[in-house]
Amino acid sequence: MSGSGSVTILTGPAGAGKSTVARRLADTLDLSVHLHTDDFWDFIVSGGILPYLPESDAQNHTVLEATAAAAFAYAEGGYDVIADGVVGPWMLQHYRHAASRHPSIPLRYVVLRPSLEVTLARAVSRSAPTALTDAEVISDLWGRFADLGELEPHVLDSTDLDPDETAAAVRAALYSGAFELES
Repeated sequence: MSGSGSVTILTGPAGAGKSTVARRLADTLDLSVHLHTDDFWDFIVSGGILPYLPESDAQNHTVLEATAAAAFAYAEGGYDVIADGVVGPWMLQHYRHAASRHPSIPLRYVVLRPSLEVTLARAVSRSAPTALTDAEVISDLWGRFADLGELEPHVLDSTDLDPDETAAAVRAALYSGAFELES
């Protein structure tokens, strides 16, 4: 993962450990960016809608378009980008579209999917003021990542892994090419 930049989407439901693992993974790379995509929703000053509400669809497409553009801008500059956030198959087209404009930049997709029980336990115990801790919403998000069809090989079951072990497993898989996507 050195030389030219790359974009790795590290996704999964709330509580899967995306941000923790993304930071630890980025810290192991020579030239890296941890793109914490949740921050892009915070950039909306007025008129923002909670991203898990049905009426947020147009907003969410705009935010994902912005995160994908930022990720590929950094990668074009030679950075290995770890973009963490809820990027389900229903939003992946924004990154694939950006990748099609940058064919030399690898695009990877990694879904952290611990068991529902572990995901809920992690999510509801978070103390950050903006952390999503609503068990019903978290369960719904987990369900949206439960059966990914053709993207199922991009899942990493992190139920029994701590953050360092998860970061090491993701890093090993990235070097193997296992999580690369076609644009």
